[in-house]
Amino acid sequence: MRFTRYGKFNGLDVWSLNLGDLMEGLSDSLLSSGFDDDYYWTRERVPRDTSLDALRRALLQALIEQGMLSERQIQQMLDENEGKYEGSQLQEMLNQLIERLVEEGYLTLHEEPQNSERRRDQSGNGQGQIEEPLPRNVKFEVTEKGLDFLGYKTLRGLLGSLGKSSMGRHDTMHLATGVEAESASKPYEFGDTINLDVNATLLSAIQREGLSVPLNLEYRDLHVHQCDYQSSCATVVMLDCSHSMILYGEDRFTPAKKVALALGHLIRTQYPGDSLKIVLFHDSAEELPVAKLATTQVGPYHTNTAEGLRLARRILQAQRKDMKQIVMVTDGKPTACFVEGAPTSLSAVRRHPAGHPLATASGSVTRRLYKNSMGGDPYVMEATFREVQACRKAGIMINTFMLASDYYLVEFVKQMTAMTNGKAYFANPSNLSQFVLIDFLKRRKSRVK
Repeated sequence: MRFTRYGKFNGLDVWSLNLGDLMEGLSDSLLSSGFDDDYYWTRERVPRDTSLDALRRALLQALIEQGMLSERQIQQMLDENEGKYEGSQLQEMLNQLIERLVEEGYLTLHEEPQNSERRRDQSGNGQGQIEEPLPRNVKFEVTEKGLDFLGYKTLRGLLGSLGKSSMGRHDTMHLATGVEAESASKPYEFGDTINLDVNATLLSAIQREGLSVPLNLEYRDLHVHQCDYQSSCATVVMLDCSHSMILYGEDRFTPAKKVALALGHLIRTQYPGDSLKIVLFHDSAEELPVAKLATTQVGPYHTNTAEGLRLARRILQAQRKDMKQIVMVTDGKPTACFVEGAPTSLSAVRRHPAGHPLATASGSVTRRLYKNSMGGDPYVMEATFREVQACRKAGIMINTFMLASDYYLVEFVKQMTAMTNGKAYFANPSNLSQFVLIDFLKRRKSRVK
């Protein structure tokens, strides 16, 4: 007689797993900023590991931290395969999780060709040989859907911690006709939304002619409701990716990236008329697509705040929005700026005002980077405040979130925000995102010049 032997299932039901919770657990790994590398001593950026093995390790760590898988279950799955990972139930389970993440659109896989040295080693010398095939070089990337979902998770957690409140819109001090009545009604004028205030309209006619039937309504009797006038807003998030963002024992850049993702999701879902751009500033400055934010790491750079403000101002001036603002996240004072020309010493820099075309021997104009790692350099500060003044003239408000609280940094931020009537917050990586979202959701009152 044939018997069927059943054993206890020691793995995890992959197909009933909540992928949202899993993606939330993977957020730190997917948005890694290079903090785990020995960056303090080497000052070299190690390329981010996007192999499937790295993804499997991150998945396993997330499952353990969220209590979905215990170390005892892992050991049981390995023991069933004589302690080997290859071909075990654990490997199959992780592969199924990756398959689900790809099918749901959170991740995408692509195969990269083997490097030329390995192909040359396998070319052989004309003699046949038997060996194991080369492993496939498969890499993973976070999709736009995955990034948007991470922003949603960050935003939901932050808003949930704030309690019940109305998110509102970008309200101004002016009134307009609309659907939601916020104030007393007004006489109808040509072009107003015909949101008729019936009571005020009838009362005007009665006061003019008395109570009679039929009631004679005239054009001047018409009254419409008023509501808050809402405007659109263009926002540029400036992220400091200088080496200090991961240098002093804590990761300050990954929380900053989460803030940018949360703001992106908020604007896309709640403020469809708004726009959000991201600018990285370091030795230079560059506009960064949101899709590239996950793979961006901190580099061995200085802090060129002036160039970041310059690029952000140009982006905002091209936007046709009623309100324009810069949200700058940084942890230090400016330490670099660009110099037109090729000065050989600090005295040469100070002899020429900014923008002076210092010509080289050949007569051509070059643009060089001037650096002072100690911070507080007069020339660097002058260039920075010059860009702050340009933002003020362009009607751009600067909100600064400083991830440090040194005295000289406080004074610098106070001076900069006072010039543009902006706001300044001093935060740390654990509460940075809450500070940013509180400020962004605050009901603002704009002034028309």
